[in-house]
Amino acid sequence: MSSADIAVKTLRHLESEDFRVLTVIELDMSRHRYVPENDISKLSGLPPKQVKYRLERLSKFGLVYRWVGPYVGYILSTVGYDCLAMNTLVKADLIEAFGKPLGVGKESDVYDALTPEGRRVAVKFHRLGRISFRQTRRLRSYVADRRHISWLYQSRLAAEKEFEALKIVYPHGVSVPEPIGQNRHVVVMGFIEGAELYRVPEVPNAEEVLDEVLENVKIAYQKARVIHADLSEFNVVLKPDFHILIIDWPQFVRTDHPNAEMLLKRDVKNILKFFNRRFNIKRNIHSVLESIKSI
Repeated sequence: MSSADIAVKTLRHLESEDFRVLTVIELDMSRHRYVPENDISKLSGLPPKQVKYRLERLSKFGLVYRWVGPYVGYILSTVGYDCLAMNTLVKADLIEAFGKPLGVGKESDVYDALTPEGRRVAVKFHRLGRISFRQTRRLRSYVADRRHISWLYQSRLAAEKEFEALKIVYPHGVSVPEPIGQNRHVVVMGFIEGAELYRVPEVPNAEEVLDEVLENVKIAYQKARVIHADLSEFNVVLKPDFHILIIDWPQFVRTDHPNAEMLLKRDVKNILKFFNRRFNIKRNIHSVLESIKSI
């Protein structure tokens, strides 16, 4: 059972005081590797006896981890962070019910969910703590300039960056999930139905699919002035109607970024290489890049 599944089951048992303690730990983790129990009492405004009771409850639920050293301290678990984000999204009337997982990857989990109006949406939990901090810091520009960063804050930054990208490209008609809401490390977006290109063994109209991918790269570049910067067969979804969705945007850059040309070329090269290998479709990368950049 994933941390999101556990959080969904736990959420209904939590009380306002539990969330107050979780929030204090979340905020104070920016100053402490382990948040001192005394700090939790001071910052929550709850009596020490009440804080002890809440911490014991939260520990049993698996929402916090207890550490004993020169002092007694606590940190949030993945489940605890999930609960905080879910509670906020539910209170904001963005989510009412969670369903089955749509996909589990190295850096994110995506779940089926319903809004209070009954609309089906996708809820993406960023999980950057699953890969090494060193690798993440090397690959992701938005954390490279931060000397100390927790898995919690890394995942939150990724969600904020992805939501920002979706809000930029969606109004320009780029084929991406609709951005609906974001809190902490979680993004709520339009429902994602289909499979990533690398999972699809046969595509009857592969030439048209490639054209559609490249056209969306061009729209993003020319109209939205952004580059995906991590595009490949792993984040292009082929829908049941054989149209595409481009997903996973937390590494996007603006077209005035110092490495914009290199990143655009890498995106296009990845896509052309896949279609050549899988479907024997050959395109000249220089001609494709010229077409993307020309008005």
